[in-house]
Amino acid sequence: MRTAFIETLVELARRDSRIVLIVGDLGFGVVERFSQALPAQFVNAGVAEQNMTGLAAGMALGGKTVFTYSIANFPVVRCLEQIRNDVCYHNASVKIVAVGGGFAYGALGYSHHATEDIAFMRALPAMTVVAPNDPVEAELATRAAAALPGPCYLRLGRAGEPRVHESLPEFSLGRAITMRDGRHVAILATGGLLTTALAAADALGGSGISARVLSVHTIKPLDVDAVLRAAAETDALVTLEEHSIIGGLGGAVAEVVLEAAVRPRVFKRIGVPDSRLAAVGDRDYLRACAGLDVQSVTATIRELLRRGRKREATPQTVMATARGQQVTIT
Repeated sequence: MRTAFIETLVELARRDSRIVLIVGDLGFGVVERFSQALPAQFVNAGVAEQNMTGLAAGMALGGKTVFTYSIANFPVVRCLEQIRNDVCYHNASVKIVAVGGGFAYGALGYSHHATEDIAFMRALPAMTVVAPNDPVEAELATRAAAALPGPCYLRLGRAGEPRVHESLPEFSLGRAITMRDGRHVAILATGGLLTTALAAADALGGSGISARVLSVHTIKPLDVDAVLRAAAETDALVTLEEHSIIGGLGGAVAEVVLEAAVRPRVFKRIGVPDSRLAAVGDRDYLRACAGLDVQSVTATIRELLRRGRKREATPQTVMATARGQQVTIT
């Protein structure tokens, strides 16, 4: 994805001198092609992400379209205050690019696991949050981010992600892409897990389970219409993300369906559990630890559908606590 991003950005910046790239003293195997081609539009801010963000905000308020670039948590968590106050408060045209979303830098340990970033960015005012699923979407998302007024967060993979789209899909921010239709379960995938969703759908299809698969490349603004259709037209609604189950795509989808009073028969967030993942290893290993590999995702969906059928056949009694009193809801 990062190669698709930088190649696209060089193309755009050649045509528009207002586009600037600022990096935090890393990624030179990737960004050198930009710095060599367009040195007057390139700045290395050093290992100083807060300064990088403040500089970007100032340049954007002076008429530039600024992309900041670093890996994993560094362009987000280290400078969250600057993003909130300098960028979002002023609605500045700063595009924050994080390379290595999720477990892409897993072997470097928890400090390099970007598993809460979507939640942080989604909570910020005026921020558009984009997590493309393959290099094709990364290219299209880069073009869309450059054209977008105001702040944007672009969450990329690291390298080597497979191309899923055989041709350029119809792409616009805030509009999910339907990869295949189905009626038993809808799998909404973001941030590089589209290949996992499609493989799980294939495995489920072998036993007669029809899966709808959506590429949800934009988490904010979310494609509300696609989410509500999936909730109403399928037996189960599943979100799939290499991110905490709190505050990411799963949380966004839950908010939408509850506020619209469109209750899915069963709903499941598949993501990183809300617990400290102390494991260190490559991306595939960490995905398996978090239940995000194809086998685990398939098994989770099978169990979800089984419980959904059992729930429909058996009247349910739910015990809840309200204001210190136990309430029974049947």
